[in-house]
Amino acid sequence: MTPIWTSADAAAATGGEVQSDWAATGVSIDTRTLAAGDLFVALKAARDGHEFVAQALEKGAVAALVSHVPEGLEGCDKLLLVDDVLAGLEDLGRAARARSTAKIIGVTGSAGKTSTKEMLRVILAAQGFCHAAEASYNNHWGVPLTLARMPVEAEFAVIEIGMNHPGEIAPLARMARPHVVMITTVAAAHLAAFENIEGIAAEKAAIMDGLVEGGVAVWNADLETAPVLAAKAAKSAGKVLTFGVSSKDYTLLSTRLKDNMTVAEAEAFGEPLVFKVCAAGQHFAMNGLGAIAVCEALGVERAVAAADLANWEPPAGRGKREILLLDEVDDDHIELIDDAFNSNPASLMASLQVLADIARPAKGPCRKIAIIGDMLELGTSEAAQHKAVAQLGSIAELDIVHCVGPLMRHTWDALPDEQQGEWFETADELAHKVRGYLRAGDIVLVKGSKSIAVSRIVTAIREAMRPKTERRGNE
Repeated sequence: MTPIWTSADAAAATGGEVQSDWAATGVSIDTRTLAAGDLFVALKAARDGHEFVAQALEKGAVAALVSHVPEGLEGCDKLLLVDDVLAGLEDLGRAARARSTAKIIGVTGSAGKTSTKEMLRVILAAQGFCHAAEASYNNHWGVPLTLARMPVEAEFAVIEIGMNHPGEIAPLARMARPHVVMITTVAAAHLAAFENIEGIAAEKAAIMDGLVEGGVAVWNADLETAPVLAAKAAKSAGKVLTFGVSSKDYTLLSTRLKDNMTVAEAEAFGEPLVFKVCAAGQHFAMNGLGAIAVCEALGVERAVAAADLANWEPPAGRGKREILLLDEVDDDHIELIDDAFNSNPASLMASLQVLADIARPAKGPCRKIAIIGDMLELGTSEAAQHKAVAQLGSIAELDIVHCVGPLMRHTWDALPDEQQGEWFETADELAHKVRGYLRAGDIVLVKGSKSIAVSRIVTAIREAMRPKTERRGNE
């Protein structure tokens, strides 16, 4: 493999000290996933990464980025010594960006960042070498890590940029210096740290602070806060493209579900555009349309981008649908929609709408069941926003709603008696019992904020059953 960092280049980028020559083919912050040839970065999080340097070197790391010599490694010549490890990682990220000739895309939004990043990866990988993080690495260490891992020969790079508090996006955007930025949506996520949704919109718009001169800004025109984005673009972007039902650039006209696929009819500057995404939901089609706009801004032919988008499918935890067998002999099965990675009012509404829109079979039993966990960081409105979930039109289309977490108690209490399933304080409580709540023909959605751990319910369902050999759609 071609080295990403030589000892000389890494020392020059960070201002650090090295004692030997080495060449790293990757960058790692976790010994559990470290590969031989990696440069190990001893970040301090729940535990100090310096405690794992010896283990990293034993597993094949060529060197470690450290702020002091770890105990027991006195005299080790495989250390890159810097004043501060996180600052050193940021220096590597900036240096990797400075030497790169790749077209850089920055993606942010209250929901859909990672799915859209993956859509862009799929489309652009068909055009050339596309670099993107393998996970949702979008914070103060995830962005520099993604940049530091960027190979010199990359032709495209998709950088996901997120935030929890004001002032976080702009520094990361300036580090990435994207040619094109995309804002998927602005919603009441992380509202506890902001006065209102306009404040969230302003923070998302700050991704434009990093645009290269003449860079392109792309966003959803249907947002109530679109004027906030437009005002920022007038100061920071060289060109603006919008997408959405109300957009005059990339206009979404209609969507329809076909098995586990969404077929969208749209127009691009008045010209017909039909595309599909291998996932159910208008929100996936909407972000797919935005991804096509981004790729066309990069010079990819619109029809080619639309065709390659069909090769994307959602990963586990982000709306992936699968058929699981209850009884292999009788072919009794359920359909599971795994959307357990995260949740906020916008993404929960979208997921519930997907479940509501799925056509029931002409024959046989079919119950639509939602298992929903707490939405977090909503500030003083958290109780009201959870209670409001019970009033959604999509909820009326469901048969049973099980709720998990103290905040979801507000939802559960507001549900009609005939739809009120069970309420549990924790995901583990439901996970132990969930098999008993399911029967043949059920379509089950699992959705909740990551720290509520409703993914354990998904795991319990999968462990109690088995994938069907013949799968539909993206399975």
